[in-house]
Amino acid sequence: MTAELQDLGDRLIVWNGNGARRGALTPQFYDTLAQALDRAAAPQVRSVILTSRDDFFCAGGDLNVLIERRRLSAQERRDKIDGLHDLVRAIRACPVPVIAAIKGGAAGAGMSLALACDMIIAAQDAKFTAAYVKAGLVPDAGLTSALARLVPRSLAMELCLLGRPITAQRLADLGVVNLLCDADQVLPQAHALADALARGPRQAQGVIRGLVSTAYETTEAQALNLERDAMAAAAAAPEAGIGIAAFLAKQRPDFSDPQPE
Repeated sequence: MTAELQDLGDRLIVWNGNGARRGALTPQFYDTLAQALDRAAAPQVRSVILTSRDDFFCAGGDLNVLIERRRLSAQERRDKIDGLHDLVRAIRACPVPVIAAIKGGAAGAGMSLALACDMIIAAQDAKFTAAYVKAGLVPDAGLTSALARLVPRSLAMELCLLGRPITAQRLADLGVVNLLCDADQVLPQAHALADALARGPRQAQGVIRGLVSTAYETTEAQALNLERDAMAAAAAAPEAGIGIAAFLAKQRPDFSDPQPE
């Protein structure tokens, strides 16, 4: 099995597999991730975790598959790439936070998928590689866009033009990786983060996620207008009633089942 979806109620875990090829992307992984992102709309789901059962998160596209695609027409090749890009768009549009829990490393489109997530937990010895250029290829799955937002231009050029790996430690120093830990603690730390998210206000978290994501593509004036409208709506929502009352009473808010006021 190359991918599996595990439903734990308040979180969904997408397990990548395909260990013989270091988690290279497969149609089954595409389908499993798409299913998880679709099911994330359920009110009880508070987060999605992407991880791997093997020692490497994801090696990206399978070069053996790409050899076969060389025989396709240009439009057919674009259609195949759009399937991957639809997954990136779905991660970005997911109503709940998406966490990447990474052992070993992420390469090519695997790095793209990791950077599309909202937060990254990585093993201290993990490495990330924009490996496309080594095979005479160019980045896809939003990698150049993600790198432009997250790292200096010169580093983005180094990663993409030379295909050199970058350590999880360096990405953590840049603020790209949220937490470093031992490899055997990657998934437990992802669950700890999911626990923290599950205790928060689901609706407000979703709005915050959208504001932060769109802020990269909007002007300051547009962002201010979006924040104004979102804050005006949030202030009257049940979650705000719970949160404000708890804050004033110096108590921990319980957002588990907000009811309309």
